[in-house]
Amino acid sequence: MSRALSFAFAILLMLGAQARAADENILPKSSPAERGPGPVKVKTISIVPQPPRPALEVAAANDVNAPFSAFQRGEFLDAIRLAEIRADKNKDASAMTLLGELYGEGAGVAADPQKAFEWYKRAAAAGDVNAIFALGIMHLQGIATPRNKDEAAKYFRRAADKGHAVAAYNLALLYIEGQVFPQDFAQAVKFMRIAAEKDVPDAQHALAIFYQEGKGVPEDPKEAVKWLRRAARLDHVPATIELAIALFNGKGVAKDETTAAQAMRRAALKGNPVAQNRFARMLQAGRGVEKNTIEAMAWHLMARAQNISDPWLDDVFGSLSDEDKKKAEGIVRAWLQSKAAPNT
Repeated sequence: MSRALSFAFAILLMLGAQARAADENILPKSSPAERGPGPVKVKTISIVPQPPRPALEVAAANDVNAPFSAFQRGEFLDAIRLAEIRADKNKDASAMTLLGELYGEGAGVAADPQKAFEWYKRAAAAGDVNAIFALGIMHLQGIATPRNKDEAAKYFRRAADKGHAVAAYNLALLYIEGQVFPQDFAQAVKFMRIAAEKDVPDAQHALAIFYQEGKGVPEDPKEAVKWLRRAARLDHVPATIELAIALFNGKGVAKDETTAAQAMRRAALKGNPVAQNRFARMLQAGRGVEKNTIEAMAWHLMARAQNISDPWLDDVFGSLSDEDKKKAEGIVRAWLQSKAAPNT
């Protein structure tokens, strides 16, 4: 029942510049703002309430998983009743946490943050790690309780000590921010690694940047690439961009412009404007991919529409004939209409 919740600090704004490009005229480094990770998003629930079924007491008594099975089926009213039975009769901490989730999300009932908070408190008192984490989030965001970052940190530490990956990630961010605790990159690395080892891609990306920049650990480009690869395998777009730059430059890994271009294109296809800009530059220069000015300009126009400026590519576009400009613009229109990749 882990809620994939986190908060957004500008973590990488504090970690320095991105991996340096060997030829910044072709593949310039992205700015810290471009590469900072976003928050881990809240998982929303598709609410499909179902009427309660009979004999719920029997089901709850005989099957510890009954509330969760109902939840997975979208039968939220059943899930609430089953969880209430198990919470009251069996003192089932995981059922209490489920009730916190249901009331917090308004699944099957009107959202009631105060009830969610009370259920999470009961579950946390019984040792449920997901409830402990949820209380950290509620204190952090001021939901049903006054906003209190110090209290949030206590809950995150309790959950992290029990192995909760996203709690460890949040705790690492607090050590970077330096408000609750004195700024301590070594502690940030410690908790970021816990999250990274459990495949939180934002943590893997951040840990890679620590190794790139020597923050809290000795600078180690090879270790950075290892974590970038792991995050990229989980479709983490900023990590994919960083990996492409590392491959292009041969920093921490054998230089491979072709693989770099492939990785950058994957990130560009996700709609990331930084990747779109960098892939456009690679296409225009013919580095790692066959030169194709029309396709390069299509990617450039898409990146520019998302506020990525590039005077060099602007000049190239301005030098095109009206016919070629229309070709590039046509590729963009077709892509926006079909969500397909720009093709030559």
